[in-house]
Amino acid sequence: MLHGRPVAVLGGVRIPFCRQNTAYADVGNLGMSVRTLGALVEKFGLHGQQLGEVAMGAVIKHPSDWNLGREATLSSGLSPLTPGITLQRACGTSLDALITIGNKIAAGQIEAGIGGGSDTTSDVPIVYGQKLRRRLLEAARGKTTRDKLAAFKGFHLRELKPEFPGVAEPRTGKSMGDHCEDMAKEWNISRDSQDELAVASHHKLAAAYDRGFFDDLVVSFRGVSRDNILRADTSIEKLATLKPAFDKVSGRGTLTAGNSTPLTDGAAACLLSTDEWAAAHGHEVLCHIRDAQTAAVDFVHGEGLLMAPTVAVPEMLARNGLTLQDFDLYEIHEAFAAQVLCTLRAWESEDYCKTRLGLDAPLGRIDPAKLNINGSSLATGHPFAATGARIVATAAKELQQRGGGRCLVSICTAGGMGVVAILER
Repeated sequence: MLHGRPVAVLGGVRIPFCRQNTAYADVGNLGMSVRTLGALVEKFGLHGQQLGEVAMGAVIKHPSDWNLGREATLSSGLSPLTPGITLQRACGTSLDALITIGNKIAAGQIEAGIGGGSDTTSDVPIVYGQKLRRRLLEAARGKTTRDKLAAFKGFHLRELKPEFPGVAEPRTGKSMGDHCEDMAKEWNISRDSQDELAVASHHKLAAAYDRGFFDDLVVSFRGVSRDNILRADTSIEKLATLKPAFDKVSGRGTLTAGNSTPLTDGAAACLLSTDEWAAAHGHEVLCHIRDAQTAAVDFVHGEGLLMAPTVAVPEMLARNGLTLQDFDLYEIHEAFAAQVLCTLRAWESEDYCKTRLGLDAPLGRIDPAKLNINGSSLATGHPFAATGARIVATAAKELQQRGGGRCLVSICTAGGMGVVAILER
């Protein structure tokens, strides 16, 4: 991407993000994706047009959503000749989808494409336990009725107990919140600082809605026009009343429902192209994706699960000859307030930057006034595969309104990974 053709961000759209088991409880990923892609097609006048690729992602999906990107494309209003692909990297999914499209544009393979994602924690796949699945498969292989019935010899009603998607890391058995609680203790992140960041996110998002910033970025769906997680009237005092959500026994737990993202349903997507395609179709280029980077940490053996962006960012900065302070905006995904604060503290730590990142000096401090200025995941919510596209669309519009600038995008993911990018106008 750095040495290929420039990758233009033309804009994005999303549906309001909604708390699990509320407005979108019966919609599912395909319905949310179709509404979002359809709105993007409408916004940019793409009806009947053939694009180079649509890359959509989903973390929690049914087997019937075998290629969500293609199925959603076929119902979006785009030409059915537009290919579609589905991918997944937990919370970084839709940023990865945009990087995938961007790299194809940079390499000269396509002229325009869409990247995005959808996720639901309401309409989740529920499966039978392994023992019953084996019985059913054995019965399906049976050639006679006797063979089929033999598969159920010794069957017990307890085998009907369903299995739900897990939220724990398979390697550790701990949830993301449990891991982040460990990080908060390691980096001495206070409860007060977490609550302050969470309150600020709600207030900034509410202010952005009130001034009309999201009027062309968020389309109503199912009677909802704003993220229903948003609490414009929240306060430090209100959040202080909440009990720890993960570490409930040590007396040192600091992560609560108020400073952690709730389980959320939603979808988002962005349109990317070459500069020439944008000009030929009458679209303004809001900004360009200059570069991107992924990284991973060894969380199984002690590193913080959500600390991979601290590794990815300096690698990307070095390749581009930039410092951490060379940005006008910072969009750091708020999986938990503690994760953001751990990341910032790590970049300021001389020991961490030297011993873990191999740097001669700390990356340093960023101006907090430039961080998530229109609110972020603590206030919008976090449909895993939709967050990256939400952030890119928001940042691109902010850069366009400012008339220029540079934005650092940073997203931590499950599995001890991180995805980061540089946007420029």
